[in-house]
Parts: sequence; structure tokens; C-alpha cells
Amino acid sequence: NLVNMAAKEDYKWVEEFVDKEAGRVKPGRVKDYLSELFKRRIAVLDGAMGTMIQGYKLGEEDFKGDKFKEHKSPLKGNNDLLCLTRPEIVSEIHEKYFRAGSDICETNTFNGTSIAQADYKLEHIVYELNKAAVAVARAAAVKVTKEEPHKPRLVAGAIGPTNKTLSMSPDVEDPSFRAVTWQEVVTAYKEQIKGLYDGGVDILMVETVFDTLNCKAALWAIAEYFE
Repeated sequence: NLVNMAAKEDYKWVEEFVDKEAGRVKPGRVKDYLSELFKRRIAVLDGAMGTMIQGYKLGEEDFKGDKFKEHKSPLKGNNDLLCLTRPEIVSEIHEKYFRAGSDICETNTFNGTSIAQADYKLEHIVYELNKAAVAVARAAAVKVTKEEPHKPRLVAGAIGPTNKTLSMSPDVEDPSFRAVTWQEVVTAYKEQIKGLYDGGVDILMVETVFDTLNCKAALWAIAEYFE
């Protein structure tokens, strides 16, 4: 219709940034594309992943799948793990957000560090988990971008705060105590970053900052990784 034709005409500037065959912004042009996009309009980020997952009413067997069916610890609630055990659900959620108008979707990796995965005794899968999460999100992004190349969808690697804090003690009797060290947090973030980067994210997004020192550790890890 005429409205769609006019909208696509407004997006003619996008063409130089998009690889239509690959269904994505050219990897070397992401920064340039975002800079131009932000000058022209407000970009839309996706919404929460956890609440969307709750709508599927998944059980322990969904989280464990075949891959972790012999794992001794309970895994229900480890939403990031669904990128390996129920990737079709995660991809469907990404696609719903893209079709609702999101320009950028975050990977399902909010708890994708060895520190957070230690609760489930799954520290050893962090690299695999993050890389798989990018593939799942990318599949949805490519699908929608190929349908609407005038509005390419981007994948942001979500880097959450971990479940430990560097600024405060978890022990009210000992204010000087810390559950983790600065170097442990930086190392954990670097492992996550490697999985996200090797997976091919467009953006690394440090999000949900409840402790600015944790945030600094994440940014420090990113800087060190790209040195």
C-alpha cells in the first residue's frame, strides 16, 4: 500500500549499510549505521525475556532437554539454558519482538557468566551458551531483515550484572567481606564476551546495573578483550 511504499522510501539511506543476501547490517558498518539511525529516529529495543518465557509454562524437562537430562542439579529457571535445550522458543520470542517493531534484540544471556551459572553447576558451558544464544537471536534477525531489508534488525549481546556484588558485603556481620573479587568478575565477563563476539553479535550491551563496580568490571573486561 501507499503507506508502506512511503515508509520504505524514507529508508533508502539504509541500503548502503545492509547485506541483503545475508539479512543483516554489514559487520564493519554497524557503528556507522547506528550513528545514522539515531540521528533520524528513536531506535526500539526489545522487552523482557523472562516474562515471555514464563508464558510457555516450561518444566524441568524443557530446561534439561536431552543434553542435560543426567545433570544432577535442578535447572528449571535457568532461562539462558533454553538457548541450548529449547532454542525454538527463544528464537520465537526474538521474532515476536522484531515483528512488534524492535530494531535491536538482546541475546538470552542475562545470566551468561560462570559466576551466575555456578548456581546450576554449569560454569563449564558458558562459552557454548553465549555463542548459541547469538545464533538463536541472529536466526530471527535474519528472517525478519530479509523480509524488511529497509529496516535491518540487530543483535545485542546481553551482559547482565551477575548475582554477586563487588561493592557490598553479603554478610551483615562482616562489611569488608566480598563473595567475589574484581579479577574473578572481570575474568567471568571476558569468557562471556568471547562467546558473544565469536557468535557474531552486532553490539555488546552491559545492562541492568545495580552495582556500578560490577558495571565497571564488565566495561574493563570489554576493553581488555579488544586490546
